[in-house]
Amino acid sequence: MKTQWIVDAFTSEMFKGNSAAIMLVDEFPSDQWMQNVAIENNLSETAYLTPIAANHYYIRWFSPLTEIDFCGHATLASAYVLYNHLAMEQGVSATDTIRFSTNEVGDLTVRQLETGRIEMSFPNQNPAPITDIPRALLEGLSHAPTCILRNEQAYFAVYESEEDVIGIEADSSVLAQLAPYDIVVTAPSAHPQRDFVSRYFWPASGDETSEDLQKVCIA
Repeated sequence: MKTQWIVDAFTSEMFKGNSAAIMLVDEFPSDQWMQNVAIENNLSETAYLTPIAANHYYIRWFSPLTEIDFCGHATLASAYVLYNHLAMEQGVSATDTIRFSTNEVGDLTVRQLETGRIEMSFPNQNPAPITDIPRALLEGLSHAPTCILRNEQAYFAVYESEEDVIGIEADSSVLAQLAPYDIVVTAPSAHPQRDFVSRYFWPASGDETSEDLQKVCIA
């Protein structure tokens, strides 16, 4: 029998934020088994961890439709489980840095701050501006961005204000045509304690609406 945790990331309130299921396994089950569990969970991601060495884990993420290359909130949730629920079993202390190895994006590191917050460090995949903008991107968002960028994973639609991002209405059936790319809508934040806000849409990977507004401060 395998134990599973459900974690609400990016929030201090139950049933808020962005939920992920986390499962630690000695070795990865079959891909079909992991996909079936993700389908049954019906969360944007189910993350599977298997130990490699002390404080080092291999991580894979599954949406209800498919395995995906990368998921930030499920990585955060995984670290939370290791620090708070599996620390004794796994020999993880509150000050340890945890390393996650992945199939596609290299190694990710996380550490827990004295405040209890978890800081994540990911490989840099800076997007670059594009001029050949897909029609589906413009038609799938309710109003036009000021500019559009793209990296290996997603299109980035940049807006002028936080209110613009909050007010975006997305047509998932249209945005799904952009597969395999996801869609980020983002803007600078006027709040003194954060740098930008963003929303993330990836209907082609099993998440038709991403309603959680992420408010991020970069140290």
